[in-house]
Amino acid sequence: MAVSDLVYGIYERHLERNLNARQIPKHVGAIVDGNRRWAKGARAEVTDGYRAGADKIVEFLGWCDDIDVEVVTLWLLSTDNLQRPAEEVAALLAAIEDLVVALTEQRRWPLRLIGNLDLLPEPSAGRLRVAAQSTADVQAMTVNICISYGGRQELTDAMRSLLLAEAAGGASLREVAERLDVEHIAEHLYTKGQPDPDLVIRTSGEQRLSGFLLWQSVHSEFYFSDALWPAFRRIDFLRALRSYAARDRRYGQ
Repeated sequence: MAVSDLVYGIYERHLERNLNARQIPKHVGAIVDGNRRWAKGARAEVTDGYRAGADKIVEFLGWCDDIDVEVVTLWLLSTDNLQRPAEEVAALLAAIEDLVVALTEQRRWPLRLIGNLDLLPEPSAGRLRVAAQSTADVQAMTVNICISYGGRQELTDAMRSLLLAEAAGGASLREVAERLDVEHIAEHLYTKGQPDPDLVIRTSGEQRLSGFLLWQSVHSEFYFSDALWPAFRRIDFLRALRSYAARDRRYGQ
């Protein structure tokens, strides 16, 4: 074993021993950024970066499960990503489909698809829906997979859903406007019924949310890691948890 591996192992165990169960986030969001840059640095194909990123997701979910996180939300494909060259989108979708199928076959966690799947090719959307639905009976940590997701798209879809529901009940636009409140909108978000994320992690050194859970993350704590997603280690995750535990969450007060 290399000396560096030994040192990191000692440090990792130190971080883990100092975790306080009362300070573990219940909902962790992750913007899994840096797959393409990792592939470029490794002189590999972009598809290899996507596959390495998918493998890391399985590891990450295990880390979260080990410390009793209740909900994990992973952003894998944005609505903006769909504007990339067709062959690149196809490769990314194939990697995501393989990941989702592999996770459902494990039957460790119930999967929930978050996003507007109508923007995807129907064969891909259909396979993803069928795979996710097969885990509906699994009782464990909930895993949200954001595919074809954008924060603005989610808010647009939420308002459309709300207005259609009110219209179906016979309400006029004026009546909707007069009684509209925060909770009404929340009931139509993709994540309805779930707690908002406590901690949002973004890898690759980028320090922005890019529209991730715009509504839900208003009181979230953010942690930005320089590691590219496929190179994100358990020790990096523990550092994020340590940073989260050290913060005074005032919820805007």
